Amino acid sequence: MELQNTKTLTNLMRAMAGETLARSRYEFAAEAAEKEKLPVLSAMFRYTAGQEREHAEVFAQILSGAGVDNVELCAGFPVDRSASVLSLLAAAARNEEQEHSDVYPAFAAQARQEGFEDVARKFELIAQVEKCHAGRFEAFRKLLAENRLFVSDVACGWICLNCGHELNAKAAPGQCPVCGREGFFLRVEMSPYSYGA
Repeated sequence: MELQNTKTLTNLMRAMAGETLARSRYEFAAEAAEKEKLPVLSAMFRYTAGQEREHAEVFAQILSGAGVDNVELCAGFPVDRSASVLSLLAAAARNEEQEHSDVYPAFAAQARQEGFEDVARKFELIAQVEKCHAGRFEAFRKLLAENRLFVSDVACGWICLNCGHELNAKAAPGQCPVCGREGFFLRVEMSPYSYGA
């Protein structure tokens, strides 16, 4: 694949850099969540950071496979450094939605126009993941803003992300009855590892 002197080359590098920086932002956000004694949100940020790392790897492999060694880049990227987990969740949701609805569709269209159908498809597929990320961040932001992260209107399943203890209740216990940890409970339906039983 001949990427030299194409806009797709620049877009791939922007995407790789953006995904790498998103990973770092989410690692920083995970640390902020730990400071606010919200380990369940720290785990969610780290889980998403791992996915962003994989997106960066996809773009890096495309660049490497095309024999690209170095790309000069001038681009803007969000910083989103806040001490407030609520603010970090809002910024993350906004940034992910922008990638889904604006950035990656434009990159896909450009790749397709330049004859790189496989690259266009990668941008489109990753854009769909970013939509999921935006929804995840927004759901957690809303729960945290409404003081409902550990409380539900109806009884539901809760799982301790530390030890795996599950229970059915309107509210997660302040402390896990098995491992004694606080703040590790998550609604089972929001668990990335739920099997639906």
